[in-house]
Amino acid sequence: MPVDHGAALRQLHRPGDPFILANAWDLGSAKMLVARGAQAIGTSSAAHAFTLGLPDGELTRDQALDHAQALISAVNVPVSGDFENGFGDSPDSVAETVRLAADIGLAGISIEDTALPADTPYGFDLAVERIRAGVDAARSLPKDFVFVARADGILRASYDIKEALRRIAAFDQAGADCLYVPMPASVNDLQQVIASTDKPVNALVAGPYCNMSRATFAQMGVARISLGSSLARVVHRTIDDAGRAMFDTGDFSDLAGGMSGAVVDKILRGN
Repeated sequence: MPVDHGAALRQLHRPGDPFILANAWDLGSAKMLVARGAQAIGTSSAAHAFTLGLPDGELTRDQALDHAQALISAVNVPVSGDFENGFGDSPDSVAETVRLAADIGLAGISIEDTALPADTPYGFDLAVERIRAGVDAARSLPKDFVFVARADGILRASYDIKEALRRIAAFDQAGADCLYVPMPASVNDLQQVIASTDKPVNALVAGPYCNMSRATFAQMGVARISLGSSLARVVHRTIDDAGRAMFDTGDFSDLAGGMSGAVVDKILRGN
């Protein structure tokens, strides 16, 4: 019997016992993360865009779907799609993106409230209608599908914690399965997000939150810890550091200490 990855992903969301949603950017990174223990893989719109030589926010829906389908084919764990604003402003666009995501085998999706490519948030009423349309589409699917609603205004410096809490309360009422406020200004603000809902809450490991342990997130009641583009940006920092050294001074020392190619080959073969 085929595995119901949506149901498997839902079961991983346990407040106080968070799993790590390991955001990958290509087949190799996805396979390596699963080999090292990832129970679920997430796409990352930013990390995927980097692989195409694009800045974050400029992917098309077809590009995101093709990329997600490639990751699904590479691993045997649930894959969740970081699908920006649903690749359209209207509630119908969000609903269609949910249906297309499920069709390719994604176990869930994350939708934000920003009118990309601008940093402007959707008006409150439209933001809620978009989430409700996505939830309704998810509930109409033949298999389980985890719908995550994001309030991105703090991350994009377009609204404060009070408005973020207002929005996720409405997203909760609209039926979202998991709530997500990327990069609250403080740990106290993150705690407010968690306390505001009985639904699972996702926390992003980026910036100062990289200094927190899984145990600390668990004590706070987080259900899911995502990496976003953090791991991909570590790789890009290495490229930048090594590139500067090579081309500015002829120094290749940053290339020492990399993983053995044989070890990488062994991981990718599943040995």
